[in-house]
Amino acid sequence: MDLSHERPEGYLFFRSASPTHITVVDRVLERSFLLMPDRLVEDWPVQRPEDFDLAAAEALAAMQPEVVLLGTGQRQVFPPREAQVALLRRRIGIEVMDNAAACRTYNLLAGEGRRVLAAVMLGGAAEG
Repeated sequence: MDLSHERPEGYLFFRSASPTHITVVDRVLERSFLLMPDRLVEDWPVQRPEDFDLAAAEALAAMQPEVVLLGTGQRQVFPPREAQVALLRRRIGIEVMDNAAACRTYNLLAGEGRRVLAAVMLGGAAEG
């Protein structure tokens, strides 16, 4: 699915998404990653929703986003509640969705200048 229109310079954005890979600007990614308007963190170790634990939540919180968009693969699958609560207690919103929805939502929020973090799970055994 192509997600891009003409994008202004100055922030990282999703160009396309498929079940096996996602393109950020011109970089094709096939493993889990984190994306903010000003940085890309490749090889995020969380590959499945059940792997999203307190340590993963704390690592995201350290990046100081306003909101986290948690892409859980081809389907929306909620991670352990305590990890979500850890973000909410720090006043960081979290929305859980499939990867395509997370990519579309990220592009909208980043385009508005929001401090959004997309945490996208790819390559997990539960894909499908």
